[in-house]
Amino acid sequence: MAQKLRDKVCIITGATSGMGKAIAESFNEEGAKLMLSGRNEEKGNALTEKLENAIFMAGDVSDPSYNEKLVNKAIENFGRLDIVSINAGILGLGNVVDLPIAEWQKTLNTNLSSIFYVSKYAIPHLEQAEGATILINASIAAYKSFPNHPAYCASKAASIALMKQMAVEYGPKIRINAICPGPVDTPLLWDSAKAFKNPERAVENAGKATLMKRLGTPQEIAKLALFLVSKDASWITGTAMTIDGGILNV
Repeated sequence: MAQKLRDKVCIITGATSGMGKAIAESFNEEGAKLMLSGRNEEKGNALTEKLENAIFMAGDVSDPSYNEKLVNKAIENFGRLDIVSINAGILGLGNVVDLPIAEWQKTLNTNLSSIFYVSKYAIPHLEQAEGATILINASIAAYKSFPNHPAYCASKAASIALMKQMAVEYGPKIRINAICPGPVDTPLLWDSAKAFKNPERAVENAGKATLMKRLGTPQEIAKLALFLVSKDASWITGTAMTIDGGILNV
């Protein structure tokens, strides 16, 4: 069976954990050449050792200069760029009164501004590729509010607005979409649950609240990501696709 991403060059941020890691593994299986990004160098190097045609560059996506270097490194090593998969994110827990201003700014810089930064430097190269695409990992938090998540909810809603604007700006040359996962069993979900009195119960309840009566898996998210960056989704752009076990319907 032909690999869906054979010889495609892909930048993946947030690649060392959770959904970003599952996406990296999936894209690797489908033949992509990977430029991986994350904060944890040890985890990043361990991941690249398991993958073919993958390199890792540790850094902070909230830093504009890091994003420029990330794109340049992908071009230097692989000669082109076809796909950008944006997954890095943090929570910034605390209500509006208690949340430190610095934490608010850090969360928006990581979850929202980083999308602008990497896109700014990647788009000139993507415009030269055939079938280029950007995929933003947003969240149902763009539509559904959670206690003590003001920065996270705001950043995810804004990321969808930015996605839609970029899709208008750069179509038809570049397809730009977002995915909006619900409760997926990742370290970030467990960190998010700390906003509740009983974190373990909160995670359990999140799974039960879906129509599927369970948490999603990173691998299930990766399957949707693969579809949206592949030729199978060649007429899909400007779309935020929910993958949440039906929880928004409850």
